[in-house]
Parts: sequence; C-alpha cells; structure tokens
Amino acid sequence: MQIIRIILLGLLLQACNVGNDSNIVADSTTVASGTGAFSGELPDYWYRGEAEITTYDLTQARYGELREGEAVLIQVSEPFLADRQVKDEGEAEAGAAASASVLKTNLIRRFVTGIYDYSLMTSVFTPTDGRAYPHTLKVTTSSQDWCGQSYTQLNYAGDDTWRMQLRSYFEREGDREEPLAADFLEDEVFNRIRIGGALPEGTFRVIPNTGYLLMTHQPYVAATARASTTNLGDSLRTYVLEYLELPRRLEVTYETASPYIIRQWTETYPSGGTELTTTATLRRQRTEAYWSQNANANQPLRAELGLE
Repeated sequence: MQIIRIILLGLLLQACNVGNDSNIVADSTTVASGTGAFSGELPDYWYRGEAEITTYDLTQARYGELREGEAVLIQVSEPFLADRQVKDEGEAEAGAAASASVLKTNLIRRFVTGIYDYSLMTSVFTPTDGRAYPHTLKVTTSSQDWCGQSYTQLNYAGDDTWRMQLRSYFEREGDREEPLAADFLEDEVFNRIRIGGALPEGTFRVIPNTGYLLMTHQPYVAATARASTTNLGDSLRTYVLEYLELPRRLEVTYETASPYIIRQWTETYPSGGTELTTTATLRRQRTEAYWSQNANANQPLRAELGLE
C-alpha cells in the first residue's frame, strides 16, 4: 500500500509540475516603446445597455493533447475610474478624476484534462477614447485546476509600462511584482478589433497573452512580434501576431463590418513537447442585460447560448 501511495504522489506532482507545458526561454531586458499603436472609436452598438455574450467551441492544447471545451466571451461598455483602475460605481468624492468609458472583456475558458478540469478567466479594460487613453489600463487573469490556482494582473503605469503582479503556488514563480515595458498587450487585441479602426502592422514589443504565460510558465517580459492583416474575401479579415522570440502565433478572424464580430481564433505553440493549435470557433451569440437575469426563471437562456 505504501508503494502505491508513493507512485500516486509522484504522478500528481508530475501533473502539477511547472515544466509540463512549459517551453521556457531566457529572460531578456524589456525596452521602452512607442505610444498609441491603435485607433478607432467604439460603435453605438455598445451603448444600448446590454452586454454581448458569445459562446465558442473550444479545442484547447494542454499537456501535449487537444482537449474539448467551451469559451464564453462577455463584452460590454462601462464607466471606469482611470486613476484607480476600477469600475466607476458613482462613489467617487467630488473633485475626483472623471471616469473613462471602457470596453470590458471577460473571456472564460473551461476544459477537462483527464480526471480534472480547468477554468481560466481573463478580464481586459480598454478605454474607448484612444486619444486620451492610448493604452489598455488593466488586465487580470486567473487559472484554476485541481492542483491549485494562480493569478496575474497588469496595471498601466504610464510611459508605455505596465505594473505586473503574479501570485502563484509554484515555487519557481511565487509572488512577484515588476514593471513591463511594451508597445501593447496581446490580451487587448480582441477589444481593439471590436472598437474598430486600423490595427497596427509591423514589428512590435508585445506582452504575450497572460493565460498563456500562466499555463506555460514563460517569463513575464515583452517579446518581439510581427503583426499583419489578411483579407478573406469581402466580409472577413484575419489579424496575425507571430512572435519572433517565442514559439507562439495568434490568428483572429473577424467580420470587417461593425460591430466586428470575432468568428474564430487560433493559438499555436508547443504543448508537452508537441506543437499544437488551440482553436475557438463561434457557436452562438446574443445581447442581454445579463446582470438583471439572475433568477431561476432566467436559466433557460443558457440553452439559447448552447450552455449547459
């Protein structure tokens, strides 16, 4: 019996080990970067008092295999206190800094690896006035599975720099705080697409997707990436972000007409020593004031989104 316990403990430690899905590269010094890579104004579509809820069929790369799951993308405009970087709930004192309108994205991914399940959630707060606020102000990402949970947060601190916080149960990561300089964030690409306007093309210093960083345990540092756009006929366009210092490639396909609905995205990177592609494909979409639909009588609405 003791031998069996030792074997099971070894398997558990292997499953929860930092190195399982990691392709760690050498850390490097971040560099100062340009300001205001994006343009565009949020369409009136986002000011109707409802959120857009989109579900996607998800095939997620994890531990060298592709896992079936689902992704839910919730996007809504709301007032945001730019100085404190929290939602404006009308409690600020007289004379406090005015709030900014932001497009908020909550992206939830759920999938199963063997006996246990994963849940990742990323929240992104991007001001709609790119002239006054050229950078995304805040990103938070948390990851939960049976091994434990990790959390990271980026707060814009000025001068093309974000303040990063990491809270991890892994020994090699632990609790960390440090500044990160970059041109923009991979996490803000969805918001920038939905806001409209031209997306930047060329070579930039980009902070990679924070969910990817949490799962693969890469160093938190901006990496050089090449951005490009490809038209797919008259109605669709694909934005590609390919890293030159990381084995990672993001492709986001979206409608060219407002409100620029995201039809699909893929992420290609090594997982468990094998290059795999995570794919999310649009399933269903609707707009709802979901915050007022929390009664048991509202539960059938989940079926209309393809959610159990």
